[in-house]
Amino acid sequence: MRKVGTSTRGIRCPIIRSGDDLAQVVVNSVLEAAKAEGFTLRDRDIIGITESLLARSQGNYASIDAIASEIKAKFPGGELGVIFPILSRNRFATLLKGIARGAKKIYLMLSYPRDEVGNALLSEALIEKAGVNPYTDILTVPEYRKLFGYPKHEFTGIDYVELYTDIVEQESCKIELIFANHAQMILNYTKHVLTCDVHTRQDSKHKLKVAGAETIYGLDDLLTTPQLGEKGFNPQYGLLGSNKATDDSIKLFPRDGQPVVEKIQQMLLTKTGKHIEVLIYGDGAFKDPQGHIWELADPVVSPFFTPGLSGTPSEVKLKYLADNDFKNLTGAELTKAIAASIKAKPKDLVGTKATLGTTPRQITDLVGSLCDLVSGSGDKGTPVVLIQGYFDNYTDN
Repeated sequence: MRKVGTSTRGIRCPIIRSGDDLAQVVVNSVLEAAKAEGFTLRDRDIIGITESLLARSQGNYASIDAIASEIKAKFPGGELGVIFPILSRNRFATLLKGIARGAKKIYLMLSYPRDEVGNALLSEALIEKAGVNPYTDILTVPEYRKLFGYPKHEFTGIDYVELYTDIVEQESCKIELIFANHAQMILNYTKHVLTCDVHTRQDSKHKLKVAGAETIYGLDDLLTTPQLGEKGFNPQYGLLGSNKATDDSIKLFPRDGQPVVEKIQQMLLTKTGKHIEVLIYGDGAFKDPQGHIWELADPVVSPFFTPGLSGTPSEVKLKYLADNDFKNLTGAELTKAIAASIKAKPKDLVGTKATLGTTPRQITDLVGSLCDLVSGSGDKGTPVVLIQGYFDNYTDN
Protein backbone atom coordinates (compact mmCIF):
# COMPACT_ATOMS: atom_id res chain seq x y z
CA MET A 1 0.00 0.00 0.00
CA ARG A 2 1.26 3.47 -0.88
CA LYS A 3 2.23 5.51 2.18
CA VAL A 4 1.53 8.98 0.76
CA GLY A 5 -1.89 10.19 -0.29
CA THR A 6 -2.54 13.66 -1.67
CA SER A 7 0.55 15.81 -2.22
CA THR A 8 0.86 19.32 -3.58
CA ARG A 9 3.76 21.18 -5.16
CA GLY A 10 4.14 24.82 -6.14
CA ILE A 11 5.77 25.03 -9.58
CA ARG A 12 8.05 27.97 -10.32
CA CYS A 13 7.46 29.69 -13.66
CA PRO A 14 8.85 32.57 -15.69
CA ILE A 15 7.17 35.98 -15.41
CA ILE A 16 4.31 36.04 -17.93
CA ARG A 17 3.82 38.96 -20.30
CA SER A 18 1.09 39.80 -22.78
CA GLY A 19 1.30 37.59 -25.85
CA ASP A 20 3.20 34.74 -24.18
CA ASP A 21 2.10 31.19 -25.03
CA LEU A 22 0.75 30.28 -21.60
CA ALA A 23 0.07 26.64 -22.43
CA GLN A 24 3.67 26.10 -23.56
CA VAL A 25 5.07 27.90 -20.50
CA VAL A 26 2.97 25.81 -18.10
CA VAL A 27 3.79 22.48 -19.76
CA ASN A 28 7.50 23.27 -19.92
CA SER A 29 7.56 24.42 -16.29
CA VAL A 30 5.83 21.28 -15.00
CA LEU A 31 8.02 18.92 -17.02
CA GLU A 32 11.21 20.75 -16.02
CA ALA A 33 10.16 20.62 -12.36
CA ALA A 34 9.48 16.88 -12.61
CA LYS A 35 12.93 16.29 -14.10
CA ALA A 36 14.71 18.51 -11.60
CA GLU A 37 12.94 17.12 -8.51
CA GLY A 38 12.69 13.50 -9.61
CA PHE A 39 8.94 12.99 -9.52
CA THR A 40 6.73 11.47 -12.20
CA LEU A 41 3.33 12.56 -13.47
CA ARG A 42 0.38 10.20 -13.09
CA ASP A 43 -3.11 9.83 -14.52
CA ARG A 44 -5.62 12.12 -12.82
CA ASP A 45 -3.01 14.49 -11.47
CA ILE A 46 -4.28 18.08 -11.37
CA ILE A 47 -2.53 21.21 -12.57
CA GLY A 48 -3.86 24.55 -11.33
CA ILE A 49 -2.91 27.85 -12.97
CA THR A 50 -3.64 31.13 -11.24
CA GLU A 51 -6.06 33.37 -13.13
CA SER A 52 -3.49 36.16 -13.15
CA LEU A 53 -1.26 34.22 -15.56
CA LEU A 54 -4.08 33.79 -18.06
CA ALA A 55 -5.20 37.42 -17.83
CA ARG A 56 -1.62 38.66 -18.18
CA SER A 57 -0.94 36.48 -21.21
CA GLN A 58 -4.14 37.82 -22.79
CA GLY A 59 -3.22 41.42 -22.06
CA ASN A 60 -6.59 41.72 -20.35
CA TYR A 61 -6.05 45.20 -18.92
CA ALA A 62 -8.22 48.30 -18.95
CA SER A 63 -7.63 51.92 -18.06
CA ILE A 64 -9.43 54.14 -15.57
CA ASP A 65 -10.63 56.16 -18.56
CA ALA A 66 -12.32 53.07 -20.01
CA ILE A 67 -14.29 52.66 -16.77
CA ALA A 68 -15.18 56.35 -16.81
CA SER A 69 -16.42 56.01 -20.39
CA GLU A 70 -18.77 53.19 -19.34
CA ILE A 71 -20.12 55.21 -16.41
CA LYS A 72 -20.83 58.21 -18.64
CA ALA A 73 -22.68 56.01 -21.12
CA LYS A 74 -24.76 54.11 -18.56
CA PHE A 75 -25.44 57.03 -16.19
CA PRO A 76 -25.74 60.01 -18.56
CA GLY A 77 -27.16 62.25 -15.84
CA GLY A 78 -23.86 62.05 -13.98
CA GLU A 79 -25.45 61.10 -10.64
CA LEU A 80 -25.50 57.57 -9.26
CA GLY A 81 -25.58 55.51 -6.13
CA VAL A 82 -22.65 53.13 -5.67
CA ILE A 83 -23.58 50.44 -3.17
CA PHE A 84 -21.91 47.59 -1.29
CA PRO A 85 -18.31 47.80 -2.56
CA ILE A 86 -15.76 45.71 -0.71
CA LEU A 87 -13.15 47.52 1.37
CA SER A 88 -10.00 46.97 -0.64
CA ARG A 89 -7.26 49.07 -2.18
CA ASN A 90 -6.50 46.22 -4.57
CA ARG A 91 -10.04 45.27 -5.52
CA PHE A 92 -12.11 48.45 -5.45
CA ALA A 93 -10.15 51.65 -4.91
CA THR A 94 -8.97 51.84 -8.53
CA LEU A 95 -12.47 51.02 -9.81
CA LEU A 96 -13.87 53.82 -7.67
CA LYS A 97 -11.40 56.22 -9.25
CA GLY A 98 -12.73 55.34 -12.69
CA ILE A 99 -16.36 55.54 -11.56
CA ALA A 100 -15.78 58.99 -10.03
CA ARG A 101 -14.02 60.19 -13.17
CA GLY A 102 -17.15 59.41 -15.17
CA ALA A 103 -19.62 60.95 -12.71
CA LYS A 104 -20.62 64.29 -11.26
CA LYS A 105 -21.97 63.08 -7.92
CA ILE A 106 -21.79 59.72 -6.15
CA TYR A 107 -23.89 58.51 -3.25
CA LEU A 108 -21.57 55.87 -1.83
CA MET A 109 -23.34 53.37 0.43
CA LEU A 110 -21.15 51.10 2.54
CA SER A 111 -22.45 48.08 4.42
CA TYR A 112 -21.54 48.00 8.09
CA PRO A 113 -19.98 46.79 10.32
CA ARG A 114 -18.42 44.63 7.56
CA ASP A 115 -18.39 44.39 3.81
CA GLU A 116 -19.63 41.39 1.85
CA VAL A 117 -16.44 39.37 2.29
CA GLY A 118 -15.91 40.25 5.95
CA ASN A 119 -13.55 43.24 5.90
CA ALA A 120 -14.46 45.27 8.98
CA LEU A 121 -15.22 48.98 9.03
CA LEU A 122 -15.62 48.60 12.77
CA SER A 123 -16.27 45.85 15.28
CA GLU A 124 -19.61 44.36 16.24
CA ALA A 125 -18.81 45.34 19.83
CA LEU A 126 -18.74 49.03 18.88
CA ILE A 127 -22.09 48.67 17.11
CA GLU A 128 -23.66 47.07 20.17
CA LYS A 129 -22.16 49.63 22.57
CA ALA A 130 -23.52 52.50 20.46
CA GLY A 131 -27.01 51.00 20.44
CA VAL A 132 -27.12 51.03 16.65
CA ASN A 133 -29.26 48.55 14.71
CA PRO A 134 -27.38 47.81 11.47
CA TYR A 135 -30.47 46.12 10.00
CA THR A 136 -32.57 49.28 10.12
CA ASP A 137 -30.38 52.33 10.79
CA ILE A 138 -28.94 54.53 8.05
CA LEU A 139 -25.93 56.54 9.22
CA THR A 140 -24.34 59.64 7.72
CA VAL A 141 -20.63 60.31 8.01
CA PRO A 142 -21.05 62.85 10.86
CA GLU A 143 -23.19 60.33 12.76
CA TYR A 144 -20.69 57.56 12.09
CA ARG A 145 -17.77 59.70 13.29
CA LYS A 146 -19.64 60.82 16.42
CA LEU A 147 -20.48 57.25 17.37
CA PHE A 148 -17.33 55.40 16.32
CA GLY A 149 -14.56 57.93 15.71
CA TYR A 150 -11.92 56.96 13.15
CA PRO A 151 -11.55 53.16 13.28
CA LYS A 152 -8.95 51.60 10.98
CA HIS A 153 -8.81 48.17 9.40
CA GLU A 154 -7.10 45.63 11.66
CA PHE A 155 -4.59 44.43 9.06
CA THR A 156 -4.19 47.30 6.58
CA GLY A 157 -4.39 50.24 8.99
CA ILE A 158 -6.65 52.03 6.49
CA ASP A 159 -9.64 54.22 7.29
CA TYR A 160 -11.71 53.27 4.25
CA VAL A 161 -14.25 56.04 4.80
CA GLU A 162 -11.47 58.58 4.45
CA LEU A 163 -9.74 56.71 1.60
CA TYR A 164 -12.85 56.34 -0.56
CA THR A 165 -13.93 59.93 0.06
CA ASP A 166 -10.51 61.23 -0.98
CA ILE A 167 -10.47 59.11 -4.16
CA VAL A 168 -13.82 60.49 -5.32
CA GLU A 169 -13.04 64.11 -4.49
CA GLN A 170 -9.66 63.93 -6.24
CA GLU A 171 -11.59 63.26 -9.45
CA SER A 172 -13.58 66.50 -8.99
CA CYS A 173 -16.69 64.47 -8.22
CA LYS A 174 -19.03 65.22 -5.34
CA ILE A 175 -19.64 62.47 -2.78
CA GLU A 176 -22.22 61.79 -0.11
CA LEU A 177 -21.28 58.73 1.91
CA ILE A 178 -23.81 56.76 3.93
CA PHE A 179 -23.90 53.48 5.85
CA ALA A 180 -26.77 51.02 5.34
CA ASN A 181 -27.37 47.32 4.78
CA HIS A 182 -30.38 47.10 2.47
CA ALA A 183 -29.95 47.82 -1.23
CA GLN A 184 -33.25 49.68 -1.55
CA MET A 185 -32.14 52.26 1.05
CA ILE A 186 -30.06 53.98 -1.63
CA LEU A 187 -33.32 54.98 -3.35
CA ASN A 188 -33.80 57.63 -0.66
CA TYR A 189 -30.99 59.47 -2.45
CA THR A 190 -31.07 58.46 -6.13
CA LYS A 191 -32.93 56.16 -8.52
CA HIS A 192 -29.80 55.36 -10.52
CA VAL A 193 -27.67 52.64 -8.95
CA LEU A 194 -24.45 50.71 -9.54
CA THR A 195 -24.38 47.71 -7.21
CA CYS A 196 -20.83 46.55 -6.50
CA ASP A 197 -21.40 43.40 -4.47
CA VAL A 198 -20.02 40.14 -5.85
CA HIS A 199 -21.97 37.10 -4.70
CA THR A 200 -25.22 38.85 -3.74
CA ARG A 201 -25.41 41.06 -6.83
CA GLN A 202 -28.46 39.39 -8.41
CA ASP A 203 -30.39 39.68 -5.16
CA SER A 204 -29.46 43.36 -4.89
CA LYS A 205 -30.51 44.04 -8.48
CA HIS A 206 -33.85 42.32 -7.88
CA LYS A 207 -34.55 44.31 -4.71
CA LEU A 208 -33.68 47.57 -6.45
CA LYS A 209 -35.97 46.77 -9.37
CA VAL A 210 -38.89 45.88 -7.11
CA ALA A 211 -38.34 49.04 -5.06
CA GLY A 212 -38.53 51.30 -8.13
CA ALA A 213 -34.96 52.01 -9.23
CA GLU A 214 -34.84 53.49 -12.72
CA THR A 215 -31.28 52.55 -13.66
CA ILE A 216 -29.64 49.37 -12.33
CA TYR A 217 -26.22 48.03 -13.22
CA GLY A 218 -23.65 45.87 -11.49
CA LEU A 219 -19.88 45.67 -11.83
CA ASP A 220 -20.57 42.62 -14.01
CA ASP A 221 -22.28 44.95 -16.52
CA LEU A 222 -19.25 47.22 -17.00
CA LEU A 223 -16.51 46.47 -19.57
CA THR A 224 -18.28 43.46 -21.00
CA THR A 225 -16.97 44.72 -24.34
CA PRO A 226 -13.74 46.61 -25.17
CA GLN A 227 -13.80 50.37 -24.58
CA LEU A 228 -11.73 53.19 -26.10
CA GLY A 229 -9.96 50.74 -28.39
CA GLU A 230 -8.39 48.86 -25.47
CA LYS A 231 -8.04 45.08 -25.10
CA GLY A 232 -9.46 44.69 -21.60
CA PHE A 233 -12.97 43.26 -21.15
CA ASN A 234 -14.83 40.25 -19.78
CA PRO A 235 -18.16 39.36 -21.43
CA GLN A 236 -19.37 37.29 -18.48
CA TYR A 237 -18.10 39.08 -15.39
CA GLY A 238 -17.25 42.61 -16.49
CA LEU A 239 -15.26 44.29 -13.72
CA LEU A 240 -15.89 41.55 -11.17
CA GLY A 241 -12.68 39.82 -10.16
CA SER A 242 -10.49 42.69 -11.36
CA ASN A 243 -7.35 43.84 -9.53
CA LYS A 244 -5.29 46.99 -9.47
CA ALA A 245 -2.46 46.89 -12.01
CA THR A 246 -1.17 50.47 -11.81
CA ASP A 247 -2.58 53.70 -10.38
CA ASP A 248 -4.47 54.18 -13.63
CA SER A 249 -5.25 50.66 -14.83
CA ILE A 250 -6.71 47.33 -13.76
CA LYS A 251 -6.23 43.68 -14.68
CA LEU A 252 -9.55 42.02 -15.42
CA PHE A 253 -10.68 38.50 -14.58
CA PRO A 254 -9.59 36.27 -17.49
CA ARG A 255 -11.81 35.26 -20.39
CA ASP A 256 -11.64 32.58 -23.12
CA GLY A 257 -9.82 30.14 -20.85
CA GLN A 258 -11.50 26.87 -21.78
CA PRO A 259 -9.39 26.33 -24.92
CA VAL A 260 -6.28 26.99 -22.82
CA VAL A 261 -6.95 24.32 -20.17
CA GLU A 262 -7.90 21.81 -22.85
CA LYS A 263 -4.74 22.60 -24.83
CA ILE A 264 -2.55 22.07 -21.75
CA GLN A 265 -4.28 18.76 -21.05
CA GLN A 266 -3.72 17.57 -24.63
CA MET A 267 -0.07 18.70 -24.71
CA LEU A 268 0.67 16.80 -21.49
CA LEU A 269 -1.12 13.72 -22.80
CA THR A 270 1.01 13.84 -25.94
CA LYS A 271 4.27 14.35 -24.04
CA THR A 272 3.69 12.03 -21.06
CA GLY A 273 0.86 9.67 -22.03
CA LYS A 274 -0.95 10.74 -18.84
CA HIS A 275 -4.46 12.15 -18.63
CA ILE A 276 -4.09 15.18 -16.37
CA GLU A 277 -6.85 17.54 -15.25
CA VAL A 278 -6.30 21.30 -15.54
CA LEU A 279 -8.01 24.33 -14.02
CA ILE A 280 -7.65 28.08 -13.83
CA TYR A 281 -8.18 29.29 -10.25
CA GLY A 282 -8.60 32.63 -8.52
CA ASP A 283 -9.42 33.30 -4.88
CA GLY A 284 -9.85 30.32 -2.61
CA ALA A 285 -13.19 29.89 -0.82
CA PHE A 286 -11.97 29.94 2.76
CA LYS A 287 -12.45 32.23 5.76
CA ASP A 288 -9.82 33.73 8.04
CA PRO A 289 -10.85 33.04 11.66
CA GLN A 290 -8.85 36.00 13.00
CA GLY A 291 -9.96 38.80 10.69
CA HIS A 292 -13.21 37.05 9.68
CA ILE A 293 -12.43 37.73 6.02
CA TRP A 294 -13.92 35.39 3.44
CA GLU A 295 -11.19 35.19 0.82
CA LEU A 296 -13.47 34.82 -2.22
CA ALA A 297 -13.61 38.28 -3.81
CA ASP A 298 -13.62 36.75 -7.31
CA PRO A 299 -17.01 35.83 -8.82
CA VAL A 300 -16.04 32.11 -8.84
CA VAL A 301 -13.09 30.05 -7.62
CA SER A 302 -12.46 28.42 -10.99
CA PRO A 303 -13.79 29.96 -14.22
CA PHE A 304 -12.26 27.29 -16.50
CA PHE A 305 -11.50 23.60 -15.96
CA THR A 306 -11.35 20.26 -17.78
CA PRO A 307 -14.40 17.94 -17.52
CA GLY A 308 -12.84 15.55 -15.01
CA LEU A 309 -13.07 18.27 -12.33
CA SER A 310 -16.85 18.63 -12.57
CA GLY A 311 -19.12 17.62 -9.71
CA THR A 312 -18.60 16.90 -6.03
CA PRO A 313 -16.50 14.26 -4.25
CA SER A 314 -18.16 10.93 -3.46
CA GLU A 315 -16.58 9.81 -0.21
CA VAL A 316 -17.36 7.91 2.97
CA LYS A 317 -16.12 9.02 6.37
CA LEU A 318 -13.47 6.61 7.63
CA LYS A 319 -13.92 7.48 11.28
CA TYR A 320 -17.69 6.97 10.99
CA LEU A 321 -17.12 3.47 9.64
CA ALA A 322 -14.54 2.73 12.33
CA ASP A 323 -16.71 4.04 15.19
CA ASN A 324 -20.00 2.56 13.99
CA ASP A 325 -20.07 -0.17 11.35
CA PHE A 326 -16.81 -1.77 12.48
CA LYS A 327 -16.54 -0.64 16.10
CA ASN A 328 -15.67 -4.17 17.28
CA LEU A 329 -12.79 -4.65 14.84
CA THR A 330 -9.13 -3.67 15.18
CA GLY A 331 -5.86 -3.98 13.31
CA ALA A 332 -5.79 -5.84 9.99
CA GLU A 333 -9.43 -6.89 10.28
CA LEU A 334 -10.53 -3.25 10.61
CA THR A 335 -8.36 -2.17 7.69
CA LYS A 336 -9.72 -4.97 5.52
CA ALA A 337 -13.35 -4.19 6.40
CA ILE A 338 -13.00 -0.47 5.73
CA ALA A 339 -11.23 -1.13 2.43
CA ALA A 340 -14.06 -3.44 1.38
CA SER A 341 -16.65 -0.76 2.22
CA ILE A 342 -14.81 1.82 0.14
CA LYS A 343 -14.61 -0.52 -2.85
CA ALA A 344 -18.30 -1.42 -2.54
CA LYS A 345 -19.62 2.12 -2.07
CA PRO A 346 -22.32 3.15 -4.57
CA LYS A 347 -21.80 6.06 -6.95
CA ASP A 348 -24.61 8.04 -5.31
CA LEU A 349 -23.95 8.44 -1.58
CA VAL A 350 -26.33 11.37 -0.99
CA GLY A 351 -28.12 11.03 2.33
CA THR A 352 -26.24 7.99 3.59
CA LYS A 353 -24.92 7.95 7.15
CA ALA A 354 -21.42 6.99 6.05
CA THR A 355 -21.01 10.42 4.44
CA LEU A 356 -21.64 12.36 7.67
CA GLY A 357 -18.98 15.06 8.03
CA THR A 358 -17.73 14.97 4.45
CA THR A 359 -19.35 18.38 3.73
CA PRO A 360 -20.17 18.31 0.00
CA ARG A 361 -18.55 21.02 -2.11
CA GLN A 362 -17.73 21.41 -5.77
CA ILE A 363 -14.43 19.77 -6.65
CA THR A 364 -13.28 22.96 -8.37
CA ASP A 365 -13.94 24.98 -5.18
CA LEU A 366 -11.97 22.51 -3.07
CA VAL A 367 -9.07 22.14 -5.50
CA GLY A 368 -8.97 25.84 -6.36
CA SER A 369 -8.84 26.76 -2.67
CA LEU A 370 -5.99 24.31 -2.11
CA CYS A 371 -4.11 25.82 -5.06
CA ASP A 372 -4.62 29.36 -3.76
CA LEU A 373 -3.21 28.43 -0.35
CA VAL A 374 -0.16 26.79 -1.93
CA SER A 375 0.65 29.49 -4.49
CA GLY A 376 0.02 32.41 -2.12
CA SER A 377 -0.34 35.98 -3.33
CA GLY A 378 3.15 37.36 -2.79
CA ASP A 379 6.67 36.46 -3.85
CA LYS A 380 6.68 32.66 -3.82
CA GLY A 381 6.88 32.59 -7.61
CA THR A 382 4.76 29.44 -7.89
CA PRO A 383 1.65 30.44 -9.86
CA VAL A 384 1.24 26.86 -11.11
CA VAL A 385 0.33 24.09 -8.66
CA LEU A 386 0.62 20.33 -9.17
CA ILE A 387 -1.68 18.13 -7.06
CA GLN A 388 -1.15 14.38 -7.04
CA GLY A 389 -3.30 11.70 -5.48
CA TYR A 390 -6.33 13.94 -4.98
CA PHE A 391 -8.75 11.37 -6.37
CA ASP A 392 -7.16 8.45 -4.51
CA ASN A 393 -8.76 6.72 -1.57
CA TYR A 394 -7.49 4.48 1.23
CA THR A 395 -7.46 1.40 -1.00
CA ASP A 396 -5.39 2.77 -3.89
CA ASN A 397 -1.84 1.49 -4.30
